[in-house]
Amino acid sequence: MAAPGAGDPLNAKSGEAPLAQRIDPTREKLTPAQLQFMRQAQLAQWQKTLPQRRTRNIVTGLSIGALVLAIYGYTFYSVSQERFLDELEDEAKAARARAAERASAS
Repeated sequence: MAAPGAGDPLNAKSGEAPLAQRIDPTREKLTPAQLQFMRQAQLAQWQKTLPQRRTRNIVTGLSIGALVLAIYGYTFYSVSQERFLDELEDEAKAARARAAERASAS
């Protein structure tokens, strides 16, 4: 038999179980046994979703790590391909050589 005040486990009209109600433990006065049951239910729910959450966290971490390594690698690749300063240095040498020729020719 159900505990007093627990209500009928099945809805007499439709024959369905009632839906769970959200309870705010700070507003409603709950017995220590009810609080303990809530903690146990929360722990069971947390443990049930732990493997899925762990897998999702690992995939997210590996994705972020791969993105960081890709950006880092691309940066090194693009800097090693950069010949802009070398071309400027060659033009500067040629300009100095022309200036030296003009100065010696005068």
